Amino acid sequence: MQGEFKWFMPSFPVEYGRRERGGMIRGLAGVIIWTDDLDSMVGFYRDALGLTPHSVRPAFVSFKWGNVRLGIGTHAQVEGKSSDRYRVMVNLDVDDIHAEHERLAAAGVEFIRAPERERWGGWVCTFTDPDGNVLQLLEQPRVGSGAADGPIYGGPSSEP
Repeated sequence: MQGEFKWFMPSFPVEYGRRERGGMIRGLAGVIIWTDDLDSMVGFYRDALGLTPHSVRPAFVSFKWGNVRLGIGTHAQVEGKSSDRYRVMVNLDVDDIHAEHERLAAAGVEFIRAPERERWGGWVCTFTDPDGNVLQLLEQPRVGSGAADGPIYGGPSSEP
């Protein structure tokens, strides 16, 4: 029929372990922090934070948790320290924020915010890496603590 629009979605076979095309974003694959001082940055993430490198190459080191990767690498267009440190914050999930804060502070990590309980029930503290990028430790609220029953988790809210 003239003027009728028909939607055609081709079917792509799954080849070589690839998924069919289409769909939606499934999650966070990783974060890359670019630097011009790879040795200092990798030393901080490996030695001070205690992360174990997953992949080490001359200009790029990757750390991995499950399917999520944190990469540290050199980039030709990155020079010096971060000039807008609050633009992106990497949140690192922890079970005990107070113990981790104490361990990292003893390792020389400089915190710009001590652990504080957030309105939504979790705990957050903030620090910087050698390039001035901001990172946070994040302890999620415990189930049954009452904090997870608020609006963020779909529970009733007393606020408008």
